[in-house]
Amino acid sequence: MSVLDIIIGPIFKVIDKLIPDQAAKAQMQLQVLQMQQAGEFKELEEAVALAKQQNDINAIEAASPDPFKSNWRPAVGWTCVAGLVYQFLIMPILPWLITSFGGHTLPLPAIDNGTLMTLLGGLLGLGGMRTLEKIKGVA
Repeated sequence: MSVLDIIIGPIFKVIDKLIPDQAAKAQMQLQVLQMQQAGEFKELEEAVALAKQQNDINAIEAASPDPFKSNWRPAVGWTCVAGLVYQFLIMPILPWLITSFGGHTLPLPAIDNGTLMTLLGGLLGLGGMRTLEKIKGVA
């Protein structure tokens, strides 16, 4: 199956659902094929091919026995978890505990939440896409 089949197949399905008239449907499909022949799908085809290559590289990287290649994403995830635990549990509770037992506390350093949430959002977004792939049964 070529990249163009991946692109044009869904376009034809949309045309089938949106246009009930057979003559108009055939005309629209002819226009899509003419666009394909004129090279108007070239940029989209290249983007799909590039995304597929990156997906293949990610799969190879994840299957690697080398922990520095296959474990960097989980390590970043656990770093985010540690940052959130510190920021939302340790930082507010630790000074209270220390002063409750008669100690004196110094202010704890804060974490840049904006950067942490940006990183976590990216990881969760990618994880959400992978979960959707697993639900749909896509390898």
